[in-house]
Amino acid sequence: MTNTLITLESRPSGAIQESNFGMKTEAIRGLNDGEFLVAIEALSMDPAIRGWMNAGTTYIKGIALGTVMRSFSAGKIVQSKNDTFKVGDYVEGMMGAQTHAISDGTGIRLIDVSKSRLTHHLGVLGMPGMTAYFGLLRRGEPKSGDIVYVSAASGVVGSTVGQIAKIKGCTVIGSAGSDAKCKFLLDECGFDFAINYKTENLDAKLKEYAPNGIHIFYDNVGGDTLNTALANLAHGARVVICGAISQYNDMANIQGPANYMKIVTARGYMTGIIVFDFINEWPDAANEIADWIAEGKINVKEHIVEGLDNYFPTLQMLYTGENFGKLILTI
Repeated sequence: MTNTLITLESRPSGAIQESNFGMKTEAIRGLNDGEFLVAIEALSMDPAIRGWMNAGTTYIKGIALGTVMRSFSAGKIVQSKNDTFKVGDYVEGMMGAQTHAISDGTGIRLIDVSKSRLTHHLGVLGMPGMTAYFGLLRRGEPKSGDIVYVSAASGVVGSTVGQIAKIKGCTVIGSAGSDAKCKFLLDECGFDFAINYKTENLDAKLKEYAPNGIHIFYDNVGGDTLNTALANLAHGARVVICGAISQYNDMANIQGPANYMKIVTARGYMTGIIVFDFINEWPDAANEIADWIAEGKINVKEHIVEGLDNYFPTLQMLYTGENFGKLILTI
């Protein structure tokens, strides 16, 4: 039996290039006691991958050159010498961009696919959904009546943030890069307002939709979007920094928040979310989100591409805005 894997061959300077990646096939070794073999069926394509390709350590060590690309993956156990993880069980975890993975169970969670799609456990019920859940509820602390603005709102994190905010009684504004994505936010996610930042003036629209200011800004974009939102904060506002997709390709020259003094005049605060800080609480959060999906309170959109050989063009979609919904690569 063989394993095919995507490797990191060089570190990108700026935008990712196909030459940064390699693909190779190798024999799968035998299992040691306590280990199991997973046939991976789907990979989560996440903006954070770009940061993981850099050298050094931030909240997580950079991927070593020549090794498998880091990825949250999901699949079925096909061999096992582990009493907890049995043949036929489905699992999810950071198993890499490959067709098969051997694990001893560290960082791997069993998932129930009888009541939900496997791919949901890489999106709304996985790391992105947990990022939305804890970023909004623990960092943003929404209250009924708050006005919440979410950037990159049509992605799985942004759309989940907005829908949870609606459940909590908030007015929700989202921005996205096309009329189709804005229509999705309004018609399928229940947002109150949607802004096409490519064709509309973001500052003018925020002043129109939130004349008294934004109480929570959940940012996935950074750059100009962050600066504009800071200029429109309400008293006591909370700014949650989740990501900065507009800045990832040139982190050496990152555009910082020039309007940061608005935090002072608004008597607000700016904070960050690293979802792994809440990992022990993921199961309860996933159960609550699953209930909301079953009740029709959260709608899920996925963008699925097939084939490990499409790894590079699929990952590239994240940084060009081509994907519409949670981006998944199936094996």
